[in-house]
Amino acid sequence: MALPRDYTTLTCALSRSLEIIGERWTLLIVRDAFYGVRRFGDFASHLNIPRAVLTDRLTALVEADVLERTTPPGTRREVYGLTSKGLSLWPAVRALSAWGDEHYAPPAGPRRIFRHAQDDAPLTPDGHCTHCKEPVPVRDILITPGPGLSANPTNPTTDEDPVSRALRTPHRLLTPLPPPKGQHP
Repeated sequence: MALPRDYTTLTCALSRSLEIIGERWTLLIVRDAFYGVRRFGDFASHLNIPRAVLTDRLTALVEADVLERTTPPGTRREVYGLTSKGLSLWPAVRALSAWGDEHYAPPAGPRRIFRHAQDDAPLTPDGHCTHCKEPVPVRDILITPGPGLSANPTNPTTDEDPVSRALRTPHRLLTPLPPPKGQHP
């Protein structure tokens, strides 16, 4: 028997939130949007997600006003970006990433490290700069390769997609990733 897509008998805020972001793949799509992924093909290749599932999840996120779909001037391709509602998910994405790093990082350490762009200091799990002690807004966060990035990846083929290659160098969150070589924006 298939599970329902909603929690009609539950009325708490968490159950309503899970109706939007609780399906498999959805938080990974949101995470990638924070990383700067904007194109359908980049989401598909980085996450290795079936295209029909990606279409369904992107449509649901747009309908829920977590993502917006736009066509930049001078292009014909649609791109996705986080709305203010989507941006407000950063603390949850950051907390789940920190929890995963604490419990499931490779023995060498986390694959990615969040740093304060202003002083390059790492962030604490709750999003404060370890140097200046201030909470760091999402637009001021760098994602940098961590020691576990090249240490025995679970699936080495997933690290060959354009998003993974782009994230091998420091990158400010929310900054759109460049298109793959030979592809126009």
